[in-house]
Amino acid sequence: MRRYVSMYIDYLQYERNYSVHTRNAYTNDLLQFASFIGGKEISEGESFDLERIDSDIVRRWMMELINRSLSPASVNRKLSALQSFFKYLIRRKIVTAHPFAFLSGPKKAKSLPYFVKEKEMETILDDENCDTGFGSVRDRLMVEMLYETGIRCSELVGIKNADVDLDAMLLKVTGKRNKQRLIPFADRLKEMIVYYNNVREREVATNSPSFFIRKDGRPVTSAIVYYTVRKKLSDIPTLSKRSPHVLRHTFATSMLNDGAKLSAVKNLLGHSSLASTSVYTHVTFEELKKVYNAHPRAKNKEDFL
Repeated sequence: MRRYVSMYIDYLQYERNYSVHTRNAYTNDLLQFASFIGGKEISEGESFDLERIDSDIVRRWMMELINRSLSPASVNRKLSALQSFFKYLIRRKIVTAHPFAFLSGPKKAKSLPYFVKEKEMETILDDENCDTGFGSVRDRLMVEMLYETGIRCSELVGIKNADVDLDAMLLKVTGKRNKQRLIPFADRLKEMIVYYNNVREREVATNSPSFFIRKDGRPVTSAIVYYTVRKKLSDIPTLSKRSPHVLRHTFATSMLNDGAKLSAVKNLLGHSSLASTSVYTHVTFEELKKVYNAHPRAKNKEDFL
């Protein structure tokens, strides 16, 4: 099976343009299943044919994952990777059927995405006591750009100098499966970009094509972005999750709260379907309920009869 897993991962890389992160996740999930099958091979003392993998075997693997206290989301992701793998095997005529008939993963509770309230973001971003050195200017711009454009961490890291059009005030980003999109930005972000470029030119001697760089000229990494965002958001004690994706959620929630159309937010986020974006409508609805519950009439518990 491991040979077919390698073939499948190559297919994801060269034909489907899946990211390194996604390919690594699929590899780990499929090799975990291969190890599970390997246990059966040892106990049965014979080679295990892929055609013999049926829904009962997959169900036993699913139960093993659940018994290891994996979350429903993690179990479903692993099942999705295995299902996609078998679809690939069928197309390549390696197997004749997939083992997922009448099989469904564990249900997971729908959780609303974490986001930061606008006033809290303004307090963080409008701090007048910020250092004017290169590192501080860069970090402040990274947080501001994540919040004002809603781009992913990987998209931020991948920005090149040529992707920033100050005249048109447009940012070109490369998203999942190498899909590119243009995102407009406002005067405030333009001013911060110009300021960053001036500080970078003055303090960092480099011809790097990457837009966000370190003091030695190398591009920033996702780890640097995560650390920077966590440090900034640590000023909000009530926020239990602090990551670049929280700023993406905050961007989408703020846009919808301010009247943006769902389809427009979908395009800005680079979602392939409205279903992925619609979760933010639930966030805004929850906010509306909180506002209403603060009304004195809503607080009145007395029977009106």
